[in-house]
Amino acid sequence: MGESFDIREWFLNPRDLLVISGPCSVESREQLLATAEGLSKIDRVKVLRGGIWKPRTRPEAFEGIGEEGLKWMQEAKQRYGFLTMTEVAVPEHVELALKYDIDILWVGARTVVNPFSVQDLADCLKGCDIPVFVKNPIAPDVKLWLGAIERFGGAGLRYIGAIHRGFSSIEETSYRNAPLWEIPIELLRLRPDVPIITDVSHICGCRELLQEVAQKALDMGTLGFMIETHNDPDHALTDAKQQITPDSLKNAFNRLIFRKKKIDTDEMVLQNLRKEIDEIDDELLNLIAKRMNISEKIGDFKKQHKVTVLQMGRWKQILEHHINKGVNLGLNGESVKDIFEIIHKDSIDRQL
Repeated sequence: MGESFDIREWFLNPRDLLVISGPCSVESREQLLATAEGLSKIDRVKVLRGGIWKPRTRPEAFEGIGEEGLKWMQEAKQRYGFLTMTEVAVPEHVELALKYDIDILWVGARTVVNPFSVQDLADCLKGCDIPVFVKNPIAPDVKLWLGAIERFGGAGLRYIGAIHRGFSSIEETSYRNAPLWEIPIELLRLRPDVPIITDVSHICGCRELLQEVAQKALDMGTLGFMIETHNDPDHALTDAKQQITPDSLKNAFNRLIFRKKKIDTDEMVLQNLRKEIDEIDDELLNLIAKRMNISEKIGDFKKQHKVTVLQMGRWKQILEHHINKGVNLGLNGESVKDIFEIIHKDSIDRQL
């Protein structure tokens, strides 16, 4: 249970999967304690989360129970032994969370987009030793995410984690927030010392996708999950569609496949395949460099003959050709499109 779980030790050596669960919003004492009781039967759950203050798009929506809910979180902690966790957006939230012995804080996606708000929270937390998790901003901006983490680090906090909760997108997808896995991967590259966990609920937006996304996150090497649970999710006051019961969460864990994070020394087949990939990647880079050299020559020709750089008709034609050829080769058409749009942009920049 939570009493024997040392969250600070986890930050130093995150070997075990950190599982954070609880209701999107703390609605009542009965609702919170019933949910906590159900979660207490799942060994993997170490942290009870609960939204006390809810940033809502519309002012008439339920915006959280406020300070009273912190008392119920404290009661659930004492009764079931969980560590407790809540979201903070302004210094007043921090002060109240600390008053009621909340163990872990998280900073939400809507707060992370505003460096002034993040700095206010960082200043408020100076001298505190409480762990803080920073959710990715709504926009797919790794620098904004990194900047928020750096502000808390600059305030002297030692235990800082990141939560990947997906990103808003103008394109229609099956997700509430597009995962864009490449962004948390880039954050990990920039800050390998910051553990990243996955907020599966906010990526999915519906409980039907939870299993699939949780498995994907696990396969990508996530160090933990935040999953919203509710004793009666269909009647939840916020995000009803993405919450599940504690029993459903337990069943989901039973269906997950936990793979090895490291390769045994005798698994040479995978090592050899990776070597082939590295050789192909080197070849690709050489070919792209050769292509760009030709693009520069084309640019010089266009300048000498006063021809416009962008030839839209030809670009549409070759892009369609590449997509069709890629699909015939078994590639994803959208991926081929993305790759050649990047190459084309670089070519245009070199010709200008």
